[in-house]
Amino acid sequence: MAADSVDGRTITEGQTPPPAQPVVVKKYANRRLYNTESSSYVTLEDLAAMIRAGRDFVVYDAKSGDDITRSVLTQIIVEEESKGKNLLPESFLRQMIGMYGNKMGQLVPGYLEFAMTGFAKQHEQWRRGMETAVGGFKPFEMPFDLTELGQRNMAMMERAMSLFTPFQGNKTNEVDTLRAENETLKAELAKLRGGWEVAAMHGISPA
Repeated sequence: MAADSVDGRTITEGQTPPPAQPVVVKKYANRRLYNTESSSYVTLEDLAAMIRAGRDFVVYDAKSGDDITRSVLTQIIVEEESKGKNLLPESFLRQMIGMYGNKMGQLVPGYLEFAMTGFAKQHEQWRRGMETAVGGFKPFEMPFDLTELGQRNMAMMERAMSLFTPFQGNKTNEVDTLRAENETLKAELAKLRGGWEVAAMHGISPA
């Protein structure tokens, strides 16, 4: 039975390869980042590219050995935002800052992780559905403007964040509204996906 090696681990034929080990990056006092896997210095932009490629990494302070991954990830976000790629609305950032020191703030990390994981899964399912329906057609070439859907999704997150802030009116009504908006978004995405499937069945190419 054939066997391969992945990251130094033997994988028998037929077995599912285990996920790759995170790349270890060291940050030195001069703020330079060193990728121990490629034995080369990298930039925050390089690390952002690794994330988009699905490659995980951890960052350690070269002197103390402390895990500073969270700090570096925050720096990447700041750098991306400074380029004009504004994914985080000002109102959302203000709400986030307001959560520090708030007793309800401890619930925020779990909520954000859950929300973003769900959003990423929906996006991936939608992307695959579009490519299957139109034979490899790419979502970014669609004549539909999905910016509004993204903005509405972020607005929903902002409103959900406001639920963690005490004394903000009727929470029950807010929750009901969020549920309704979530169902509307799901319906609109399903409508887009269904439209392309019908077009593909009739041999209609996207404009």
